Amino acid sequence: MKPASVSKKQMEKIHPAIPEAYNQYQQGRITRREFLRFATLLGMSAALAACAAPAAEQPTATQAPAAAPAVKRGGTFTRGMELQKIDHPARFSWVQQSNVVAHVAEYLTQTGPDNITRPYLLEKWEASEDLKTWTLFLRKGVKFNNGDELTADDVMFNFEQWLNPDVGSSMLSLLSYLRGMQDVEKVDEYTVRLHLQEPNIGVPEHLFHYPANIMHRSFEGDFIKQPIGTGGFTLAEYSEAERAVLKRRNDYWKMGADGQPLPYLDEIIYVSLAKDAAVAAMQAGQIDCMYQPRAADWTALKDNPKFKVLTASTAVTTVLRMRVDVEPWTDVRVRNALKMCQDREKILQLAYYGQGDLGIDAHVAPIHPAYCDKPIPKYDPERAKALLAEAGYPDGIKVTLATKNDLEEPEYAQALKEMAAPAGIDITLDITTPDGYWSRWTEVDLGMTSWTHRPLDTMVLPLGYFGDAEGKPVEWNETRWVDQEFQDLVRQAERTLDVEARRQIMCKVEDIFMERGPIGIAYWKAVWNIVPKKFQNIDAHPTEYDLLHEVWIDESAA
Repeated sequence: MKPASVSKKQMEKIHPAIPEAYNQYQQGRITRREFLRFATLLGMSAALAACAAPAAEQPTATQAPAAAPAVKRGGTFTRGMELQKIDHPARFSWVQQSNVVAHVAEYLTQTGPDNITRPYLLEKWEASEDLKTWTLFLRKGVKFNNGDELTADDVMFNFEQWLNPDVGSSMLSLLSYLRGMQDVEKVDEYTVRLHLQEPNIGVPEHLFHYPANIMHRSFEGDFIKQPIGTGGFTLAEYSEAERAVLKRRNDYWKMGADGQPLPYLDEIIYVSLAKDAAVAAMQAGQIDCMYQPRAADWTALKDNPKFKVLTASTAVTTVLRMRVDVEPWTDVRVRNALKMCQDREKILQLAYYGQGDLGIDAHVAPIHPAYCDKPIPKYDPERAKALLAEAGYPDGIKVTLATKNDLEEPEYAQALKEMAAPAGIDITLDITTPDGYWSRWTEVDLGMTSWTHRPLDTMVLPLGYFGDAEGKPVEWNETRWVDQEFQDLVRQAERTLDVEARRQIMCKVEDIFMERGPIGIAYWKAVWNIVPKKFQNIDAHPTEYDLLHEVWIDESAA
């Protein structure tokens, strides 16, 4: 059936910038995905945007497809995943924490596996023409698991938490366009309005940042003691480093395909176990799947007929980062010399079995909507050696590289050690457990840090590479690098609607990263969700979020 058409007048009513983006899409200047992302961020529903830019028609089948099987209720989903300390969700630093809590305490928006952001606890949002005023409309009738209705007072409470420096949330730097609660207005019981100091296209995506779980207005700071949320599960058990159990609610606000409240599953269990034990546990049926499979795990399981392998391209990466306030990394020539010691294709093959995209030493990935395509830098140890000599190190340098051992960092680090030796860079490896690294990740002089996916090209940059109003590095700025021209360009990109125009700005941002930045990025990782074939409505999410409310079990597919 041909989809209904959408007029430009309808688009303009939602936001004046959408018709121009539609013109660019029709002219082939931006892709369908870029148009969908752009239009939905400005408040157009994903369904309406898809009608405006329908996917290419598929050939007509000679036989009607078989009817989809009816959903079935019940059963348990068990994932092996590190279970970390949980207290205040606004302070979360890792997706693992939010994967547990998000089934109980949800988000205002949700960015799906397709990288499109949709309203969730919000019914919709509206952006002003200049992108400085965002109006958030809550769904009515959504209940917390204590029986209270979700209202604007709860949203206001959460913004107070995010914007309070004493709480210590990374949301503070992400929402830096808000001076404080004076820029957050309660319009009525179901409406909140944000008055931005600077325009920003990313507001809906920022509201799905993993520390942005919506807590009840009575929350006192410890989720384990006070697990109140709007989600379809309740927290039945949480033992740090051991086990978490989530039980189905019977009065969840969202309905399933069978007309009854979601979720379909009765129970979700997370089991904390070492990654080296996870593959064997999956093969033995002790767990259904594992969080964040490594390339070696993918290799071990990808041909097993019991499982299906779901894949997503991402902006997940391991960042080689240098602290610019510590010698010898204060000298840009030394930083660039180390970057030149990356044979990226070999590193990707050795560390990640070739499953990803090559990087350019800028924290902007090919999957990002305004990524600026540039040639992949060549491995050049001779030029690196010359740069070290120019910087006053004719005999080379000795440095220590710190990282963790639960993913592919040891293979990456060993490869870099060998590749840097011809340039005169003698690297000693300091590889520890994840706890041993994360307890000091911002303090080591030279490190390898894993960063998760963010759907928008500008989103990670204020978190990891900005200074505050006084010019001091923000909380997650592990390199201590603060560059005013870089920040000004990122802010310009944040308020630039036109995707092509934003890409031109991102070209300059990427150049600054490559010319004087503090990081090396050899590759961007593909991620996998490897699950038994019986699980339906499940996918691989770029940020490795567990979105399990609509997952169900079909034993006949096993």
